[in-house]
Amino acid sequence: MRRFSYLKYLRLLALPMTVILLWAFDLMADDAMGASGAADGAAAAGADAAVATEAASVAVDAGAEAADAAASAGAAAEEASSGSLTEGNANIMWTLIGGCLVMFMQPGFSLVECGLERAKNAANIMMKNFADFMIGSLVFLLFGFGLMFGTSMGGFVGTNFFCIPGFEGLTADGGWKLTFWFFQSVFCATAMTIVSGAIVGRTKFSAYLIVSFLVSAIIYPVSGHWAWNSLFQQFNGAAVEGATQGWLVAKGFIDFAGSTVVHSVGGFVALAGAIVVGPRIGKYGPDGVARAIPGHNLPLTGLGVFILWFGWFGFNCGSTNVPDQTIGYIAANTNLAACSGFLGAMVTSWYISGKPDPSMSFNGVLAGLVGITAGCFNVSPFGAVIIGLLSGVLVVISVIFIDQKLKIDDPVGAVSVHGVCGFFGTIMVGLLANPNYGGVAGLFNGGGIHQFVVQVYGALAIDAWAFFLGLVVFLIAKATVGVRLDPKDELKGLDLVEHRAEAYSGFQFFSNS
Repeated sequence: MRRFSYLKYLRLLALPMTVILLWAFDLMADDAMGASGAADGAAAAGADAAVATEAASVAVDAGAEAADAAASAGAAAEEASSGSLTEGNANIMWTLIGGCLVMFMQPGFSLVECGLERAKNAANIMMKNFADFMIGSLVFLLFGFGLMFGTSMGGFVGTNFFCIPGFEGLTADGGWKLTFWFFQSVFCATAMTIVSGAIVGRTKFSAYLIVSFLVSAIIYPVSGHWAWNSLFQQFNGAAVEGATQGWLVAKGFIDFAGSTVVHSVGGFVALAGAIVVGPRIGKYGPDGVARAIPGHNLPLTGLGVFILWFGWFGFNCGSTNVPDQTIGYIAANTNLAACSGFLGAMVTSWYISGKPDPSMSFNGVLAGLVGITAGCFNVSPFGAVIIGLLSGVLVVISVIFIDQKLKIDDPVGAVSVHGVCGFFGTIMVGLLANPNYGGVAGLFNGGGIHQFVVQVYGALAIDAWAFFLGLVVFLIAKATVGVRLDPKDELKGLDLVEHRAEAYSGFQFFSNS
């Protein structure tokens, strides 16, 4: 029979009992010390009273000295503020950071296009993207900025600020104006870069330079004036004399960072170019059935998408031109739309083809980003998820429709990502705008139908301008230098024919087909 041991349980209680006893002794010691301290305190009270009287007089003198010191410190701070981070300097810094991030999107576009096209055209792609940035910046300096942000003639086009006169960098006003010019110039270059992907693999480099010049000089800044010319009046530190709002701004059209002004313009010029230039050799068989022409490097495309995703925070958040509290939710909306765009495109391609397609999923990210760009300031995070998710679904359907039904060869899906989803994102502002964010209520938030009608009207107007002027521009290039390479040159590849160079010298892992 097993004996019951009390000693075992006493050992278990030893530690807590010891702690309790020590705590009790500590309390008793405090009480004893308190009793003896009370007597000592009574004896010292008289001496403390005398000291207190003297300390009071000293405190008065110290207060006066402290006031003088505070006044001196305030004066010193005010004097130093001219070279510190004032509100104006903070606006310059924030806008400059945003512009640099948008500029960094240029290599993102290059890598996306390069990865989705065949290796024999990779060097040509890089040359076109460099040319876009060069032409866009110089043309925007000479007259693009004036057409877009100059004093308005009837709300349709700017009439001054050509060659940015009077923008003196050493003055606070001039420094801000040059920063604003830089920020807008990289947007201009972005619009033309979108066109490159839709006509890749068969377009003459000389023709592309002509198109890039005319898009940067006329198409983009004129339609941009309709929707954005008041931005310069708002942020240049002083009202522009005789300024008139662009005609779409006056109607209340909202495109915060450029779903339509930048992306749809590039997308619909790209559509015009793809129609005029025609499909790549071998894209459509004798029966008219579309054939896949795979790109040569999907990881390169994925890297490009990540770079674009990162740069898009400059695109959207930087468009505030001020580092205020709104940039946080703009960043949140941007990121959520990209994530849900990927989800929508992945699931849709999985449902249609039976497998989750990488290139479609990558384009879903870009579709979500393009879609949220118009309303990133005006919708809630849940609104951003809806826009991104639907944009991801829409881009897959649009790519298939344009490729297989319209039989328009767009190797990177530029028309669908930027043109279609740019239009979609812009009109969604009229439905999902939340008054707790941008102050405007869309139809689904109690704002009525008016804003939705304005959004549809404005997006259609700009997209029609871009498409029809794009046709004119490409027909001009076709009539002057010609837009299409000879078939034998196209088969050799643009790197060798147009630039006498190879992107992958010594690595002949592709065929001339």
